[in-house]
Amino acid sequence: MDTQHYKTLVAKLPLLKAEIGKVIIGQQDVINEVLITLLAGGHCLLEGVPGLAKTLMVKTMSDALAMRFKRIQFTPDLMPGDIVGTEILEDDHETGHKVFVFNRGPLFANVVLADEINRTPPKTQAAMLEAMQEYKVTYGGTDYELPRPFLIIATQNPIEQAGTYPLPEAQLDRFLLYIKLSYPSENEELNVLKSTTGTAKPKLETVLSDKDILDLQTLTRQVHISDELIDYINRLVRSSRPQTTTSAFVKQWGEWGAGPRAGQALVLCAKARAVLHERFSVISEDIQSLAYPVLRHRIALNFRAESEGITTDKVISELLSAVK
Repeated sequence: MDTQHYKTLVAKLPLLKAEIGKVIIGQQDVINEVLITLLAGGHCLLEGVPGLAKTLMVKTMSDALAMRFKRIQFTPDLMPGDIVGTEILEDDHETGHKVFVFNRGPLFANVVLADEINRTPPKTQAAMLEAMQEYKVTYGGTDYELPRPFLIIATQNPIEQAGTYPLPEAQLDRFLLYIKLSYPSENEELNVLKSTTGTAKPKLETVLSDKDILDLQTLTRQVHISDELIDYINRLVRSSRPQTTTSAFVKQWGEWGAGPRAGQALVLCAKARAVLHERFSVISEDIQSLAYPVLRHRIALNFRAESEGITTDKVISELLSAVK
């Protein structure tokens, strides 16, 4: 890829955020982290109470990228075939015989919103997580490639846990980022009330194509990161493990820490953040700002920590203070 093409694509990223901002008011950190997930070629878990425009945010981003969008509402009776697809019996017009044809499910899209993923049984969750990891689905012994780019954004509701199936830690680790949405500020909420209760509907312009996104994903991996910063990431991740850390805080509150995949995720996401800020190399701020969404679902706390209200974000804050 030539440098001029690279610069042209990177210059469109602020325009993309501006298009999303026509519909989504505030939540800039969340928008940035979703775009970082896309640039890094991963998937993210989005957690927030109802009414914070999670679905609208994902749909708006898809529209501004001209990417095919599908929303799957996860329910207790959802089966793997409902999301992957299934074979149906059709007539072959050439031979006149009956043949089975694979009818592709909603996973065959560029951006898939898995709404309330913790409401569906483990076998359906596992079917989606296989697609996340392999970028393909297998049915009847045949592999079907998923479209590229491919981004799954799964949501879960943190306040209503009755009748849910929490994702196991090993499956949570498959998500590149665990993003938490908070309530908007007073001014932002006021603007939401003013702009969403009338007749005006903003028109979105397409900023980047699917090929542009693939080029940006290739580019993200080429961003420079120094050996010193990679060493910093390595020490940060290893310090989250109670068995090997020198941090008394982690030893006291931690059950187990992040694995090597966390370090890989932090390197990739730091590179993606650099691209999003139109830089060609990673700085320490990229790492420190992304430590929370990268590590919060990869650190498990013991019973004592949970009983005393210690959160994983608190542990990550201590790690960032302790590891220089």
